Amino acid sequence: MALKNIIVGVADLKLSNDPTSLIVTYSLGSCLGITAYDPVARVGGMLHAMLPESRDEKQSKNFNPFKYIDSGVPQLFKEAYKLGAQKSRMRVTVSGGAQILDDAGYFNIGKRNIAALRKIFWKNGVMIDSEHVEGSVARTVRLKIDTGEVTVTIGRNQEIVL
Repeated sequence: MALKNIIVGVADLKLSNDPTSLIVTYSLGSCLGITAYDPVARVGGMLHAMLPESRDEKQSKNFNPFKYIDSGVPQLFKEAYKLGAQKSRMRVTVSGGAQILDDAGYFNIGKRNIAALRKIFWKNGVMIDSEHVEGSVARTVRLKIDTGEVTVTIGRNQEIVL
């Protein structure tokens, strides 16, 4: 069966309940790729978020909730629920949060993204099932809707299953 790629761009969110779908995001650096998958409903989604907090941006007329961890993560779950997913069955993975182009660690965007995500999950009783975070490598993440398998390609050729 040929899989249909659904590409998640930067500051983007995609979901599917089509078993022939493969949701993919490329080149995660300090951004986070967050997947949520319900194996019973066979519903999955992926968020590619850039920054930890939206703060005053929510008032902007061009506000994009998927750009931020604090506004994008709730949307990921809400959209999954609309397709039949249930929080108690969701399997969650996280990738990214690397320190790229910030050798001195001045901005620490990757670490701040991870901290913001853990805070939101802790407040909402969500556990991370598997993760591949931090370091200094770019990652590509794929979620197969038929099985829920999440793979992370590190650099150009190392692939792991989360």
